[in-house]
Amino acid sequence: MASAVDAAGEPIPTSAVLTAASKHIGVRCQPENVAFLKCKKKDPNPEKCLHKGQEVTRCVLGLLKDLHQRCTKGMDDYVGCMYYHTNEFDLCRKEQQAFEKACPLE
Repeated sequence: MASAVDAAGEPIPTSAVLTAASKHIGVRCQPENVAFLKCKKKDPNPEKCLHKGQEVTRCVLGLLKDLHQRCTKGMDDYVGCMYYHTNEFDLCRKEQQAFEKACPLE
């Protein structure tokens, strides 16, 4: 796994990428996630909340693209470590710290 994006610059949301970016997703996409969860709680019909789910997906993909543009090396190193070690945070703390220093939570 060399990069978190494809040749066109679009994010590849693998488990390693999503796990590495999870703190950022939790902060940046919180309003979209909360709106989606409220919708699901209000109406269990999955069709009723598709638009809210699409907003969450749009937010996450936009965030991943932004993180990769701003912190390419840090993100690629962290994602590569997470991929290699099957998403074991404890084995990638050095890469995590470098990534979070380069791209602090907003």
